[in-house]
Amino acid sequence: MLIMPLLLVRRPSPLLADGELTHLELTPVDAGLALTQWEGYAQAWRDLGWAVQEIPPADDQPDGVFVEDPLVVLGDLAVLASPGAASRRGELATVAQVIRATDLDVRTLEAPATLDGGDVLVVGRTVYVGRSCRTNEHGITGLATIVEPEGYTVVPVPVTRVLHLKSAVTALPDGTVVGFPPDVDDPGRFPDFLAMPEAGAAVVPIEDDRVLMADSVPRSAALLRDRGLDVVTVPITEFEKLEGCVTCLSVRIPAL
Repeated sequence: MLIMPLLLVRRPSPLLADGELTHLELTPVDAGLALTQWEGYAQAWRDLGWAVQEIPPADDQPDGVFVEDPLVVLGDLAVLASPGAASRRGELATVAQVIRATDLDVRTLEAPATLDGGDVLVVGRTVYVGRSCRTNEHGITGLATIVEPEGYTVVPVPVTRVLHLKSAVTALPDGTVVGFPPDVDDPGRFPDFLAMPEAGAAVVPIEDDRVLMADSVPRSAALLRDRGLDVVTVPITEFEKLEGCVTCLSVRIPAL
């Protein structure tokens, strides 16, 4: 039983710059700056009262820092995903080792299912799952088979303009889905949608009135502050170059 919320992270591989890209052109990545930014990201969560646990390094896995993709956590249920990129399947073993040492109920998706955690957005008891270049129909139906008996409803949504669903949309603590409209295939899929003025304006809910964002989207942060939210910002420029955002650098396990 967790007595405080837990954040799972993994330090960036020295091969970070060799990670997969689908929608962005390759630009130089500063490995030293990436490590500094990752350390700052983890410290921000400690400052917010979260326990931070490192998954063992995976230096041979360029995308291993994006720990959200191999794992989906919904309450006390954890689902080991099935990465859509073959180059990322080596990340699973160490993630599985760590999550199976917790008190969570751990399930596993198997081939031919492919599913990345970055394609899974949980809003209350609704689980939006992006049908993307990384998540296939088998992955969506496989996840539904696991989570719907636990009281969740899975809603597939198209993702063609960005890498993952949460590259396009994330959710505020009150359930409002936010995103930059040019990156969202169908904003009408979400009952409450708030247009953001910048690409990359992903949010991670922390408390009912607080969210985490990248510091590269000041207009979006200002919009949310005007709505009464406390917005904590962190620099993650080197991960944004690799289609990363604030959500994908961690797996968040609430205190249960």
